[in-house]
Order: sequence, then C-alpha cells, then structure tokens
Amino acid sequence: MEDLTENVSQPTSSTKLPSYSCVNKYAMKKILLLTIIVLSFGRGYSQREVFIKSNAAIQGYDPVAYFKESKPVLGKSALSYTWKQATWRFSSQQNLEDFKGNPEKFAPQFGGYCAYGMAEGHKAPTSADAWTILDGKLYLNYNKNVKELWDKDRPGYIQKANENWPKIKNDKY
Repeated sequence: MEDLTENVSQPTSSTKLPSYSCVNKYAMKKILLLTIIVLSFGRGYSQREVFIKSNAAIQGYDPVAYFKESKPVLGKSALSYTWKQATWRFSSQQNLEDFKGNPEKFAPQFGGYCAYGMAEGHKAPTSADAWTILDGKLYLNYNKNVKELWDKDRPGYIQKANENWPKIKNDKY
C-alpha cells in the first residue's frame, strides 16, 4: 500500500498562513447584530397581546359592532385605529370614534384570543361568529363548538382566564 502522506507538503517557518482573526471578528459582529435584530423583531412580531389575523385585530371585525348591532361586522381598512400595537378596523366613523374614546370598553377580553383557551392556559385563535357579551364585556371563542363548552360554565372559565391572562398575554401565539 502506498504512503499518501509523503505527497503532502508541510508548512515551514517561512510559509505564511492567512490570518483569519479579523475575518472572524467581522463575521462574529455580523452574526451578533443579525441575532439581535431577529430576536428584537421576532419578539415584537410573534408575542402579541392582541389576536391579529389578516393584518388586523380580531380578523378585521369591528369590535363596537358586536355591542351596537349584536353581530359581527367586518371593518373597513379606511376606518382604522392603532391601539396596543394592533390595527383595529371599524364599519362606521361613529364606531371608530366610540372605540377611540374608550377602547377598553369595546375591545374583546384576552386580546381577542379564545376565552375558553385562555381558561385552559393557552392562546387560541377565534372565530368572528363565536362570541358573547356578558356584563358589558366581549368574549370570543375558537368556534361555535368551543363556545358551547364555554357556555356551560362561563363564570368559572372567566375566573380561570382572568387568572391566566397576566401570565400568558405576552407569550408566543
């Protein structure tokens, strides 16, 4: 068998190897900067207190309409307002003004995430047609089947959800 090591040239004291120390420092700085940017953007984007879908809070439905019209009504992008880092849409100028005057009154509980899911200890999306107004507060649910479960013990689920919300509201969805 032939010895392959004899064909490999070994560096001598006069052979200069390239210095990678400045390249490594530069690359590490870029990686660190990119990591900071991704983490900063990712945190703000993926950890939301308000349920956002279709680039709007509560899927673009008008939260005030639930109270005034007793049904879900899609808002218009021309009638929007930013609150809690989310874009809220409204079906009328009056609803927009009412919300601006008192967003806490009209915004759904738990940021528009599913009230039942919050009681169970996690964020879940919601459906516009699975809703309830109870004691002047809007609650949304994942779907009508989940709403039926939630309806069986609203006070108990609301109590559990209220306990969980401060711990979960900034978690990733």
